[in-house]
Amino acid sequence: MKMLLAPLSWLYSIILRCRHKLYDCGILKSESFSVPVICIGNLSFGGTGKTPHTEYLIKFLHDKANVAVLSRGYGRKTKGFVLASKDSSYKDVGDEPLQIYGKFNDITVAVDEDRCDGVRRLMHLDKVPDVILLDDAYQHRKIKPGRNILLTEYYNLFSRDMLVPAGRLRDVKYASRRADIIIVTKSPKILIPYDKRAIIKSIKPRPYQKVLFTYIDFQEIMPVNDIAKETLISNIKSVYLFCGIANPYPLAEHINRKYNTLITNYFKDHHNFNDKDIDNIIKCYESMIGKNKIILTTEKDLMRLINSSYLSRFSNVPLFVIPVEVRFNDKKDEDIFKNMILNYVGKNS
Repeated sequence: MKMLLAPLSWLYSIILRCRHKLYDCGILKSESFSVPVICIGNLSFGGTGKTPHTEYLIKFLHDKANVAVLSRGYGRKTKGFVLASKDSSYKDVGDEPLQIYGKFNDITVAVDEDRCDGVRRLMHLDKVPDVILLDDAYQHRKIKPGRNILLTEYYNLFSRDMLVPAGRLRDVKYASRRADIIIVTKSPKILIPYDKRAIIKSIKPRPYQKVLFTYIDFQEIMPVNDIAKETLISNIKSVYLFCGIANPYPLAEHINRKYNTLITNYFKDHHNFNDKDIDNIIKCYESMIGKNKIILTTEKDLMRLINSSYLSRFSNVPLFVIPVEVRFNDKKDEDIFKNMILNYVGKNS
């Protein structure tokens, strides 16, 4: 099938290369800003962990600078520049920006499909940011970030992939040259040196690029509703997991190791739940054998339930959410990353 689709990928690559060439030659203009701008993105369609890495950066910079996050706000029903607030729903700003604002409501979180317009508007707020994090803007070449962080999955490296429709890439591989830092995400917690060297060899970083490795650290599940708060976590035996994320398999593998029974219901990424979905989730949960069972979802999926009528539908079943964080596999990698970010933000603030 890949071979049959390869000609279409080749045609798409010509279009992308022409676009990049126009920017590289200055025919199409990229706009720079006086405020430090850091882009976190990828070359593929989702699943690399942009939101957890953005949250890592927020935590790191939170006490050092006034941080703002700017995203397109995928899946929102609004247009133009919108600031997240306590009354926002995913329809206003998108699920991932809402998740970020829910965790860090003392920072500025905004969405705008025009990143340049978004940055200009952020710089005219009363609370002017010291640094702006661009979530998923690697392909948005109208803006020129001061630092580019490129994410690629350990088991789905961009260097071993193909452009759509033959593969999962949405941009040409040589676009990786714009990255200052390449992070290999969702790595095994314990990295074999041979595998690490093989991955770096596959990526072929330029002398100015650093290749670093992170893994997903699944946190303790947290109750969402009152009945879940009454549930003793140590007694849980069975889990009904529903989620609409790009790559649910590492999460399912983690849950499967911890509990006796796991039943999964996967939706497409950013799926908008409806009455039929909720009815099916609850019905399937209730059909599970045993009493020590729960319903589990992700933070991103929960954002599409809060401030909606659907969340109350779970009032009679224990609903839990599982937070995730990223960790660097090597302390040296983490130190390199932090120093590169601090040096850039400090020199340009």
